[in-house]
Amino acid sequence: MDQTMWLCMLYPTILCFLWIKHSTSLLQSSWCPPEHYPVCPVMLCDTGTPMIHIKARSSPYPGSQVKRFPVHNDKVRWSREWAEYDPVDYTAEIVKAGPEWADPDFRDSRRLKHVPRFNALDEVINRRSYLGAYDLDKDNLPRNPMGRTGMISRGLLGKWGPNHAADPIVTRWKREGGEKVIHKLSGKPILQFISIERKDCKQWAIPGGMVDAGEQLSATMKREFGEEALNSLKLPGPEKVRMGKQFRAIFSKENAVKVYAGYVDDPRNTDNAWMETLAMNFHDDAGDSVGDLNLHAGDDAGDVQWFDIDQNLQLYASHSRFLKMVVELRDAHW
Repeated sequence: MDQTMWLCMLYPTILCFLWIKHSTSLLQSSWCPPEHYPVCPVMLCDTGTPMIHIKARSSPYPGSQVKRFPVHNDKVRWSREWAEYDPVDYTAEIVKAGPEWADPDFRDSRRLKHVPRFNALDEVINRRSYLGAYDLDKDNLPRNPMGRTGMISRGLLGKWGPNHAADPIVTRWKREGGEKVIHKLSGKPILQFISIERKDCKQWAIPGGMVDAGEQLSATMKREFGEEALNSLKLPGPEKVRMGKQFRAIFSKENAVKVYAGYVDDPRNTDNAWMETLAMNFHDDAGDSVGDLNLHAGDDAGDVQWFDIDQNLQLYASHSRFLKMVVELRDAHW
């Protein structure tokens, strides 16, 4: 084993001990109290080869007819000089309107209440990246660590730099007559996960969402899963109490296994704003906890159902990649 590969394997492990994420929840629910899930950075070398984002260069940009400046694979990396690069400047109107979840335009000094602290915890806004310190461009704005996208500014994303999400992957074994179903070709048991259909693009996805400023990651996972997969916002009181007990069992710290923490190849990404996520697997080995959940699409989900996991699934953003990691973790069919 050469020195580079040895360091690549050792570095994330060291960082796990040195860097543990701490935050204070601003949104705590009586039926899904947050827990602290230990989180450490996942470096690009975890996957063997660096990712070249593809969906982050796709056109037209989501929710618009805006086309990005074309970027070929060999021009993605910032280390490649490209004097002709002329990215499109686009920020969606919903972001320009200045909602609570969005940053102001930091290029307009008249709108600044304070100077942002990139690569740091900026008051209650986490501007740190799982990939480590990111560079700033000539305007002192964050530069996408994965390279060019053909677009500058923020598009549909609220924050300059990393926009943090949390994705709970809730799984169980597929069973018939109480026994695990074994795939005929692979000889391995089939894993199932709860998926929601996104209303905005009609693609199936993991039921996750954006981390609110100051919110614990565990609280985000429970909140988003409850709102999207169980329609928790419209549940009557007694039903919320019953669901709360199930949540405490399913989303317990002991049952949480980190799958991925890092960059997401998301079609909303730009040169100055990008998605990052923490994906965690919550597995019900016996199938007697999640199997009792009353799935009902809510919030921004159009539908929700259990899916068998295999390599043919076409999911939103990098979600298929996350599921492959879960399959490898559980030694299941792919």
